Amino acid sequence: MTMRRGAAVAMLGFLATLATTLTACAAKLSNAAPAVPPSLTLREGWYLRSSADAGVDGVAISQPGFSTAGWTAVTLPSTPLAALVKSGEIRDPYHGRNLEAIPTARFSAPWWYRTEITVEEPLAAASRLVFHGINYSAEVWLNGHRVASRDELTGAFRRFELDVTNNVRAGKNALAVLVFPPQPGDFTVGFVDWTPEPPDLSMGLWRDVELRRTGPVALDDVFVRSDFDVARPTTAALTVEARLFNSSQQAIAVLLRGEVAGAKFEHHVDLGPREQRRLVLTSREVPALLVRSPRLWWPRGYGEPHLYRLELSAATADGAVSDRQAVDFGIRKVTDSLDAKDQRGYAINGKPILIRGGGWADDLLLADDDRRLEDQIRYVAHMNLNTIRLEGFMGTTPKLFELADRYGILVFVGYSCQWEWEEYLKAPVDKEYGGVDTPAEMEIVTASLRDQVLELRNHPSVVVWTLASDVLPRPELEQRYRKLLAEIDPSRPPLAACSVRTSEVSGPTGVKMNGPYEWEPPEYWYVDKEHGGAFGFNTETGPGAQPPVLASIQRMLPREHWWPIDEVWDYHSGRHKFANLDRYRAALDARYGAPASLEEFARKAQVANYEAMRPMFEAFVLHWPDAKGIVQWRMNTGWPELFWQLYDWYLVPTGAFYAARNANQPLHVAYDYGTRAVVAVNDTGAPVRTRAVVRLLDAESREVRREEVPLELAAGERREVLQVGALPAASPVWFLDARLVTEGGDSPAPSFYWLPATADQLDWGKTEWFQTPPRRFADLKAVTRLPPARLAVSHSFTPTADGQQLEVTLHNGGDHLAFFVELEIVGAKSGRLAAPVFWDDNYLSLLPGERRTIRATFPSHALDGEAPAFRYRGMNLP
Repeated sequence: MTMRRGAAVAMLGFLATLATTLTACAAKLSNAAPAVPPSLTLREGWYLRSSADAGVDGVAISQPGFSTAGWTAVTLPSTPLAALVKSGEIRDPYHGRNLEAIPTARFSAPWWYRTEITVEEPLAAASRLVFHGINYSAEVWLNGHRVASRDELTGAFRRFELDVTNNVRAGKNALAVLVFPPQPGDFTVGFVDWTPEPPDLSMGLWRDVELRRTGPVALDDVFVRSDFDVARPTTAALTVEARLFNSSQQAIAVLLRGEVAGAKFEHHVDLGPREQRRLVLTSREVPALLVRSPRLWWPRGYGEPHLYRLELSAATADGAVSDRQAVDFGIRKVTDSLDAKDQRGYAINGKPILIRGGGWADDLLLADDDRRLEDQIRYVAHMNLNTIRLEGFMGTTPKLFELADRYGILVFVGYSCQWEWEEYLKAPVDKEYGGVDTPAEMEIVTASLRDQVLELRNHPSVVVWTLASDVLPRPELEQRYRKLLAEIDPSRPPLAACSVRTSEVSGPTGVKMNGPYEWEPPEYWYVDKEHGGAFGFNTETGPGAQPPVLASIQRMLPREHWWPIDEVWDYHSGRHKFANLDRYRAALDARYGAPASLEEFARKAQVANYEAMRPMFEAFVLHWPDAKGIVQWRMNTGWPELFWQLYDWYLVPTGAFYAARNANQPLHVAYDYGTRAVVAVNDTGAPVRTRAVVRLLDAESREVRREEVPLELAAGERREVLQVGALPAASPVWFLDARLVTEGGDSPAPSFYWLPATADQLDWGKTEWFQTPPRRFADLKAVTRLPPARLAVSHSFTPTADGQQLEVTLHNGGDHLAFFVELEIVGAKSGRLAAPVFWDDNYLSLLPGERRTIRATFPSHALDGEAPAFRYRGMNLP
């Protein structure tokens, strides 16, 4: 019996050992689940209140169970002002002058943000609080203990990581963050002269907060960059970088497992106690990182924006996964170069790119959501643009960059001129180098750049780091920047400044910021050779004010201020030099006639918007490759505004929107206001056989000239089709209709121009940084007095996967041109405009006898689910 009992015990021991071994093996073989609970992005369940009203300290507020009665619920990221507006405690700040009625004193004290986090067992081996954006400084309390002071957490563009492993407990945890507003001289976010200053100065937790939980080994800042021969991209060599940290007191053998482009790999790393290491893996050590027949990421208009994904995990010796990361990236190469004139241009994958862009503005309250961001990036693509330029904010969430990756939109990312001018920084500045002066200031902005680059460097859409805007960084600071970028991101070029400057560190910037920012006639962009005209790379410019459509003006202003134009209109203009519409109105009144009503103003404004915007883009298109790029300042706005926009804050396109779309068609014909010629453009990437049909009509819609020219256009070619020449005074206005007719495919939208018999004249001797003023205006009033047209219109709505499509057929059955027909989709009951909406073409003109079919699509949220209706109007329609 004794021997049997012993054998049984031995057998049980063997089975237990076998079970343990099998479990360990299974753990090693199965990589399906991490050994610790997943990290948490802490967005819901927050409350905030001014410290002036809270009445208690961080010890009390950070205790589980603390009562938040009287506090304001908030979803992160959010500023205090955004939360108070969302809760209804503050009236709509976007309407009228409500914004200036908000007392700024309310935001002079720090504000508390508080939440509770339920953490289930098992607790992570390591826990960190990660703050991706605090404006401007903060102290952090967790479960009654202060875990970081204000001195440790300072800087709007810093990313902060706090080790809270010993502070997190199973069950309820209370987190409280006391955020201090920016002070004069702080390097904060800002809207410069684009919008009014928000009363809370955009303070708060303006980006995500995470509770990052891992095993003993953490895997952070994973980065994938690629290299390949642009002439023969048959293979691409990937380099994978990561930051590994062993938070334990013991040495750990780490097994890295990865998968990319369908290939798997493993790599062993030994980490000492508390060791942090920058890991760099190349295709020499890991053959799986050599991608054969790579699918390249291309910007819109040049190819498909292909994306890859790297999945990477770190396991300990027992097979448990300690941490895992997944990043999306693109295989692409960015280069820049200076031509013989010291003009900077950019190439993607070895192909020179014409930058066609707009300046991006974040919402005034930093309150853009993911859906609104996607609506706007879709607009960028719909306008046939390929670039947005970010100045100052670098996006409130990663979503903006994820969308740009997916839609093939290039992003120029950089610091703001907010720091370069005393009136915005609210501290003394150097006229050559701005406000970053002392070693401590250089340290914080360099650390800020590092944190932003680490967050954004995997996005193929990000192609340039701009190190300053209007002025240069101080030489010592630029050297710091460039040394940092060479270490952490050699995959894209930096740009010292966005203006004409010569750096003693890096030489000429090769770009320009010479205006204009106010109204200019169409000829300006073609004939100017010194300022903002179509040569080189103009990083920000535009024809000034772009008033929105009638419905948006009525929505943004109180009824009693709709008409005439008054100080409330001025409040929704720009700031300083751009504080009113005076220069815009001078041009509008002289060229189209002074409006007598709001409706007349809005109608004429869209005609003027279209006429001013189209030639700016087309001039750069026609002058390529001497013209390297153009960024319309701005593309969107932070709040309802009358200046600098291609679509308004309500996401309603203006006439300028469709002017930009048509000017940037890959294949079309354009009128060169400088040479008075019609020019064909082929940016499709392939040769095209087509024919151009050009008609010239007088004010009575009589066709006085018609020519048809067969064309064979090589890829990238610009070719003169015919000379129009000087226009006779026999008609007060002339209409030029130029279109391509392709065989076996859809023809591009027609290019339609209204041209004065006597052109505008510019007073070049009085040029200032924001405008070359006109000496004489052209007279285009005849377009407002055209004989009535007879237009037959039919339409039908069809459901789509995410909304509806509208098809409109227009037939001009009369003898007179139908001029500037505006098509609209509205709510059948509310009459509110659908937004976003994507028309094939809009603000169009139809020749006598012409029939066109136009389509529009719009998502269901464009009308909040309301049934749609269609309406239209035209300058000479009954």
